[in-house]
Amino acid sequence: MVEKEPLQVAASRTAVYFPELQGKRLGLMVNHTSIVNGVHLVDTLLASGMLVDVVFAPEHGFRGDADAGAVIGDGVDDKTGVRLLSLYGGKYKPDPEDLASLDLVIFDIQDVGARFYTYVSSMTYLMEACAEQGIPFMVLDRPNPIGYYVDGPVLDTAYRSFVGMHPIPVVHGLTVGELATMINGEGWLKGGVQADLRVVSCAGYDHQTYYDLPVPPSPNLPNMKAIYLYPSTCFFEGTVASEGRGTDKQFQVYGHPDFPGGDVSFTPMPMKGAQKPKLEGQLCKGFDLSALSIDTLRNIRQVQVEYLIDFYQGFPSKDSLFLKNLYLDKLAGGKELREAILAGNNAAQIRASWEPELSAYRALRKKYLLYPE
Repeated sequence: MVEKEPLQVAASRTAVYFPELQGKRLGLMVNHTSIVNGVHLVDTLLASGMLVDVVFAPEHGFRGDADAGAVIGDGVDDKTGVRLLSLYGGKYKPDPEDLASLDLVIFDIQDVGARFYTYVSSMTYLMEACAEQGIPFMVLDRPNPIGYYVDGPVLDTAYRSFVGMHPIPVVHGLTVGELATMINGEGWLKGGVQADLRVVSCAGYDHQTYYDLPVPPSPNLPNMKAIYLYPSTCFFEGTVASEGRGTDKQFQVYGHPDFPGGDVSFTPMPMKGAQKPKLEGQLCKGFDLSALSIDTLRNIRQVQVEYLIDFYQGFPSKDSLFLKNLYLDKLAGGKELREAILAGNNAAQIRASWEPELSAYRALRKKYLLYPE
């Protein structure tokens, strides 16, 4: 039996990519997850004499501690003195002058494998800007903690938004490097521009690898249970119900003051990463999924649309559960999920409606896999 190579994220494989960085003025899209053997990538590069010109900050900021949706400002990193340029809040895509001094742009952020997680949208805009300016774009790849399955509705591009830019399912089963390759290969950048893309792969990774994230990827995904549940419970962000922000069980509980049943009560309160949580200070009744084991959650391998269906069916004011701005449609990538629930369809019927597009996507995905299944 051949012993499996130890898992290494791409950023740790400095011998592979450092030679390509020598003497180049670098721009980085990184955050608190961009760690190389316990040290931030920016610090690692500077200590090695690399020329880091600018850091592009995504949602939650360079240090990863800002609220979801909070406007991130430009500035200078206190620790390193490196210039910071926000690509969340004011603008999502850098202007040509923001890139004018750069020879290479690097993306190194831990993703969680769900279409509506916004770091991949930030990557898309940055890659697009680099393609338009002829600047090479390098992705330092990291494992996808839910990269072992594919499920959920495929996005209709008429519903394209920052929480879903590409015609991929909610659980896309790709690392950021594989997704970048797909975006480039399928001509999904604006105007069909092609990025000069280089993906530095992980070592010792395949799509069945269990990867326990060493750093919480954002304030409201504090542990692996939250990450495994996120593709299913994030749909509650499109409702008047709480998805657990403002508690210590973000995306692991959901509820509302008017819900008549459930197995848990909780009260969302201001906290780091959720300064103004939905239903703040109100006693919510609903369901707690945090008792499910990691093995149970990992083995489900489906988007659990049942959570939303059952909550809708038990909610007393059905016509007011879904937000009037139809944010659920953006999260789902179309109106079909909401309309199916309103029509009384069950989970099996809804899953069956996904299958034709999922089958086509699975075939497309195989073209872009960098790692064994």
